[in-house]
Amino acid sequence: MANHKSALKRNRQNAVRRARNRTVRSKVKTFIKHIDDAIGQGSVTEAQAALKAAIPVIMKAASKGTLKKTTAARKVSRLAKRVNAFAVETAEAS
Repeated sequence: MANHKSALKRNRQNAVRRARNRTVRSKVKTFIKHIDDAIGQGSVTEAQAALKAAIPVIMKAASKGTLKKTTAARKVSRLAKRVNAFAVETAEAS
């Protein structure tokens, strides 16, 4: 355990930041799961709506520093690729 006043303060700050980062990461994962669920159900419009809702959440996490900007961009890119491929696949099957 920390003994110095500055180290105690640093521990308090780290605890607050850890809690904040955990909630943001959890929210990002939840929005990604919404996209996965929509794809699993076979609903193109739901998947596209879920992607549209997830992109701002992911990018906000990056702007706050919870995720690196390149990580957020990679996640968005891969999700968009999956949704677009699913939409094309569904359209061709019809």
